[in-house]
Amino acid sequence: MATLSDIGVAAAINILTAFAFFFAFAILRIQPVNDRVYFPKWYIKGLRSSPFGTGAFVGKLVNLDFRSYVRFLNWMPAALHMPEPELIDHAGLDSAVYLRIYLIGLKIFVPIAFLAFTILVPVNWTNTTLERSNLTYSDLDKLSISNIPSGSHRFWTHLVMAYAFTFWTCYVLKKEYEIVAKMRLHFLASEKRRPDQFTVLVRNVPPDADESVSELVEHFFLVNHPNDYLTYQVVYNANQLSNLVNEKKKMKNWLDYYQIKYSRNKSRKPSLKTGFLGILGTRVDAVDHYTSEIERLSRKITLERDQTVNNPKSIMPAAFVSFKTRWGAAVCAQTQQSRNPTMWLTEWAPEPRDIYWDNLAIPFVSLTLRRLVIAVAFFFLTFFFMVPIAFVQSLANIEGIEKAFPFLKPIIEMKVIKSFIQGFLPGIALKIFLIFLPSILMIMSKFEGFISLSGLERRSAARYYIFQFINVFLGSIITGTAFQQLDNFIHQSATEIPKTIGVSIPMKATFFITYIMVDGWAGVAGEILRLKPLIIYHLKIFFLVKTEKDKDEAMDPGTLGFNTGEPQIQLYFLLGLVYAVVSPILLPFIIVFFALAFVVYRHQIINVYNQEYESAAAFWPDVHGRIIVAVIVSQLLLMGLLSTKEAAQSTPLLITLPVLTIWFHLFCKGRYEPAFVRYPLQEAMMKDTLERAREPNLNMKSFLQNAYIHPVFKGEDDSDSDEAPEEFEKEPHLVPTKRQSRRNTPLPSKHGSAASSQPEAQDYPLL
Repeated sequence: MATLSDIGVAAAINILTAFAFFFAFAILRIQPVNDRVYFPKWYIKGLRSSPFGTGAFVGKLVNLDFRSYVRFLNWMPAALHMPEPELIDHAGLDSAVYLRIYLIGLKIFVPIAFLAFTILVPVNWTNTTLERSNLTYSDLDKLSISNIPSGSHRFWTHLVMAYAFTFWTCYVLKKEYEIVAKMRLHFLASEKRRPDQFTVLVRNVPPDADESVSELVEHFFLVNHPNDYLTYQVVYNANQLSNLVNEKKKMKNWLDYYQIKYSRNKSRKPSLKTGFLGILGTRVDAVDHYTSEIERLSRKITLERDQTVNNPKSIMPAAFVSFKTRWGAAVCAQTQQSRNPTMWLTEWAPEPRDIYWDNLAIPFVSLTLRRLVIAVAFFFLTFFFMVPIAFVQSLANIEGIEKAFPFLKPIIEMKVIKSFIQGFLPGIALKIFLIFLPSILMIMSKFEGFISLSGLERRSAARYYIFQFINVFLGSIITGTAFQQLDNFIHQSATEIPKTIGVSIPMKATFFITYIMVDGWAGVAGEILRLKPLIIYHLKIFFLVKTEKDKDEAMDPGTLGFNTGEPQIQLYFLLGLVYAVVSPILLPFIIVFFALAFVVYRHQIINVYNQEYESAAAFWPDVHGRIIVAVIVSQLLLMGLLSTKEAAQSTPLLITLPVLTIWFHLFCKGRYEPAFVRYPLQEAMMKDTLERAREPNLNMKSFLQNAYIHPVFKGEDDSDSDEAPEEFEKEPHLVPTKRQSRRNTPLPSKHGSAASSQPEAQDYPLL
């Protein structure tokens, strides 16, 4: 087991690593040549046009102002300087609320740590239970509940602290939920006009032998929303066209590369082989080859576009329907449209940049089957991953390594090597196993058919959290405990095994301390260094970049990465709440992580990240719910632990805690969650009224007409242009219905400007 000195060595290693990353970042960020890597957000906003280095050539690459090196850590206070309202205007509500998750960690754990170290640690330390036992333990374990003898009256202290920690956590969560709900409503009320405020996505349009999807959508909404319906855009299956456009973009990039290469050395024309991986095949002129490939793809794209637009089979039974007012859109999005609750399904349309267009082509009826398949696949992924986790945990301690590799024993027993293995290896080994997991989970979410990037990230985040809970938390405790206490398991009676497990669970705190230091401290410091984007940027600059536009495109600002960042934060909430009563020594390490991460990610949000979408903090109920789960898990584990300590008299009181916590969650869900899933009609009407007063001549149709056209239909061959092609600029033409029941439907529709052209709703038959 790790001792205090081992943890000290591990802490020193990770502190030095983090400091080295921070120092390297502080130096690299003030170099003019790296300016676009560390401040890309300001370039994207057009508020920063060139590095601050001037003068000679060297001065444009290297910062020659030596006074700036003295102030190399001034980025930390600068990151905290921007007020939250200004931060929301600068980076959006999603980013500002995401930072509040770190603040919640500090608000919860700083007071809890103060109470724990003032009351619990002295109660635990002043016992000699572990010294009289034959269990493997360390000095850190003497600070935990494991050092309390069975049946002791001191367990009442832990019971009282469990209540105090739960009530404090719930109080903080309620205040934050209330604050974020108000922030969301205020943001929606003050936000500029956006297409998604007026648009709903309609899915499962029923098939009809007499009418096309376009005609069905037009007729249905003229009948059922005659006063508010404005326009629509059907959904095309343009995935094949999108693949061709992406392929053409890649060809253009290669053409640019070889043209730049040739312009730098006119004496030699670049060439390549057209076979497998450029190794086999005929050698041809690279510029001519890619020019001909682009021409071929352009012809193919034109043909595919015409087929997509004109083929009725390419039109999906779905459409984006826009309304004249937010009120009309809110009514449609939040109500049932027909007698059959499985038809004409409506939901708020994501904002255009949030749409994951590939999934709009998935038939709605197949979504249930897809999600069942992924649920089964995720189950097997989660539980079979326990095998490598168990192997890592068995080797990530001195005894396990010496048993597997006995010839390494003399080296391993060296104090420095031993401290490194116990304080660093377990955390880094687990981190390596988790590198590819987010990509796998995102692929699963895409297969399920979610239509927005925010939806994909939220589903992926939920699965990532479940995975970490089962494998990183439960898996590490169960497998690590079994291997560390293997000798006791073998030589003791069956009735003693539950007690050994109960004592051993808090002992796993040492492993999680090393994991927090590696993943939290060093990981956050590595995040701000942006080493990978830095290297890729300079490679692009050296090989590809020729113009200022090329420099802008070479930047990779990245995004917040909610699907990976938020579940990782939740793991620390889980560890902190579980071990607050059991082994409080974990709390300072978690507090350092939250404080460090808050400063680092605030800096990244201000200067680096460029969010792909704005969901107005729609993810907050998920954050709240997962913290509640962590609270309940901590209560249940404490209940199980005390049951092995002959403290049965405390069980009835502990049972009350999960009940109260669940009641609190239901209260918050009923009181605050509606603000995140529905849009109040009162707010919508207020916003519409103000807008009509300020802009009485606003042409809403021109604003919404082309907002939800698939990106591949914008511009000539790709999505570089925001202009829609001619066929989409035309008004959708309504043809007379062929059905007898619709013969009386008048032709003037949404295109008529006179009020008299709008028929009364009762003149239509129900669709």
